[in-house]
Amino acid sequence: MFHTEADVVFVKGLKVEAVIGVFDWERTIDQPILIDIALETDIRNAALSDEVKDALSYKEVCDDVTIWCQEIKAQLLEHLAAQLVARLFARYDCQKITLSVAKPTAIQQADAVGVQITRYAKAAEDQSTENETAVHKSADDKSADA
Repeated sequence: MFHTEADVVFVKGLKVEAVIGVFDWERTIDQPILIDIALETDIRNAALSDEVKDALSYKEVCDDVTIWCQEIKAQLLEHLAAQLVARLFARYDCQKITLSVAKPTAIQQADAVGVQITRYAKAAEDQSTENETAVHKSADDKSADA
């Protein structure tokens, strides 16, 4: 199923109703979104202990992703996917995340359309630092203008 030598916790076909889209009419309704997530993480402790406390909880992942989709209200699937991956890295111990987001009702002739992204924990940290630096620089520029 997954082409990796690492352990993977996955969610396939999570259905979420949320605001998504660029058109005015899309901003006023909830639409179905289908999400697949593969989280590469070490599952050895959970495998040995057989205790849920040692596992990455796919139930919590599903609950979080559902709430985040409804909060973000993205226009683009690309933005939603990137935001979800960043939040997953911030909350869960993973080395790599592959996430796909699809709109099954966007194109009548297609079963679904969407995007898939893959990110690594180190790259997520670097991107977060870059974003933080850009925000601080922008704030510094504004205060210098004052």
